[in-house]
Amino acid sequence: MTNLVDKYRKEALPKLKEEFDLKNDLAAPAVEKVVVNMGLAEGSSNKEVLQKAKVQLAAIAGQRPRVTKAKKAIASFKLRAGDQIGLMATLRKKKAWNFLEKFIKITVPRMRDFRGLDPGNFDKSGNYSLGITEQILFPEVDYSKIDKIRGLVVTIVVKNSDPAKTKRLFELLGMPFKKV
Repeated sequence: MTNLVDKYRKEALPKLKEEFDLKNDLAAPAVEKVVVNMGLAEGSSNKEVLQKAKVQLAAIAGQRPRVTKAKKAIASFKLRAGDQIGLMATLRKKKAWNFLEKFIKITVPRMRDFRGLDPGNFDKSGNYSLGITEQILFPEVDYSKIDKIRGLVVTIVVKNSDPAKTKRLFELLGMPFKKV
């Protein structure tokens, strides 16, 4: 297992149980999955773009991404229902923890002009979403092989939580948040 899982079990879990007066380990917030999503508007017209992005997202996520399709037709965007417009990879269990460790220790410090993660990106269920402007922040992406800088969205889904519990969990795991 990763160092982050050990840190969660040995340090974060006991502190969370104490701070939020939780009686059971299963009542504490825990990472359920990590969803990595890349929108590719130009993918509907150019299939080569989709293939290149698929290779890059597979390297980032550590598994083959799924192609997402448009649900509705939008004429102003020249989009038809069923067009391939994005990629997503859902990471669970060990892959999710490995991705989180890499994300916290390697990717986040490589962000340009980084002053901390925005604490306002939590939803009401305690899930955290973060938009990343460049896929080259991830060390697996070879800069010489990319055709265009693309952004992606990382969503960390946490079960048994609310924004306060999730924020505290991430602080205990080492995620750097902006000081408010």
